[in-house]
This record gives sequence, C-alpha cells and structure tokens, in this order.
Amino acid sequence: MLGWGVVPRLELMMRVLPFAIASALTLASLSTSLQGQRPPAPVNAQSIQLLTQARAARASGDLDGAVDLLETAVAVDPRNREAYVVLAELADARGLPGKAIRFYREALTLEPNDVTALRGQGEALVAKGAMARAQENLAKIRTLCKTACPAANQLAAVIAKGPPAIAQADTAVKPKPE
Repeated sequence: MLGWGVVPRLELMMRVLPFAIASALTLASLSTSLQGQRPPAPVNAQSIQLLTQARAARASGDLDGAVDLLETAVAVDPRNREAYVVLAELADARGLPGKAIRFYREALTLEPNDVTALRGQGEALVAKGAMARAQENLAKIRTLCKTACPAANQLAAVIAKGPPAIAQADTAVKPKPE
C-alpha cells in the first residue's frame, strides 16, 4: 500500500512526464534534422562550360547563339544562377524587360541576396514603369551593402532618370477614318 507522501509525488510526475517526453522528442528531431542537411551541390560542370561558351558568343555579337547556349545551360542544371543573370541581361539588351524581370526572379530564387540580380531586376522594373518595386530592390541592395556600393548607385541613377518615355505615336489617339 502506498503512503500519503508518495501519492503527491506520483501526481507531480504524471503531470510533468508528458511535457518532458515531448521536449525530449523535439530536441531529438531537431538535432537529427540539422545533421541531415547537406551543403548544396556545386553547379554541373557542363552547365558552367555552356555558360562560358555563351559569354564568348555574346562578346562576339552572336546573341541568338548565346541565348541558345544559356537555355541549354539552364536545362542541364537549373541551379546555374549566373546563366539566369546573363539571360536576363540579354533580354534587357533586346528591349524585353518583362522577360528580363522573370530571369532575374529565377536567379533571386536561387540566391535572394545577389546584388547584381537585384540591380538588374530593378533596372528592368524601371523600364516597365514599376518604380515602387524598383525602390524596394534599391532598399534591399542598400541593406546588403553595409558601405556604399556601385550597384546601389547605378540603380539609384536609373530610378532618378525614370521610365523611358513612350513614343507619342503609340499613345496618340488615331482619328477615325471617314
């Protein structure tokens, strides 16, 4: 038979035991999940080689060939962030800011703190007239750069200049034929 002094200890143990077990299981699962994380694998060597070839094609003026090589590089390894950045730069050079924004977004998905991609996306956003989003990119660049950095200065200059003026012929109301 249990004495009166043992019963309160059992009640206390019954109240504390579930919390102790839950805490122990939580700690065990956290430590195993942290041990299970591996560093990201490097970008595929063939994808990097295609990126190098694309840069050479771009430098020689073969923009179509460069785009083809870059698209292949991304197909070989979708983690090739630099390929997305160069694709975005080519789209921007061709006057396709919407496509450039999409490629910069892909690069930023892989590395959200890529200052080059943030600057490029900000410039493409200005070209589309999305000034508020471009300002957000500028603020993020300034946060990432603890000191003055060229990317922030370049984007600030593009924002100050504003979006390109739309040709008057495109916005003019055409008279109805009589």
